[in-house]
Amino acid sequence: MTDGPQADGPAPEWTPTPQDRLAGRLREALSGREVREVRMFGGLAFMVGERLAVSVGRQGDLLVRVDPDDYDRWLERGATPATMKDGERPMGRRWLSVPSQRLKDDDELAFWVNTGIAAGR
Repeated sequence: MTDGPQADGPAPEWTPTPQDRLAGRLREALSGREVREVRMFGGLAFMVGERLAVSVGRQGDLLVRVDPDDYDRWLERGATPATMKDGERPMGRRWLSVPSQRLKDDDELAFWVNTGIAAGR
């Protein structure tokens, strides 16, 4: 007799989520830098030089730290105002969300990563 249910075949293959895929791209983009990954607020934050620069959301969107003086300009580039987890409370002019469809190009991803790093200095 065995404990628990028995598998009827091989274990299913792991399928990466949108968050997993974007996190992998961020690891490549940030290679060579002092980076620490921290799970917070339902996302995976990338700390660069001990400052949160960007965080990957569950759906593959990117939360980006920004200079408040550039906030409106980055909205025009395709970012959206970042909100708290409930989706209603704004996070203020230091944070923007970049939808996953805006991050398909590596150059665009690099732009937002560098924006987050610069704003964290």
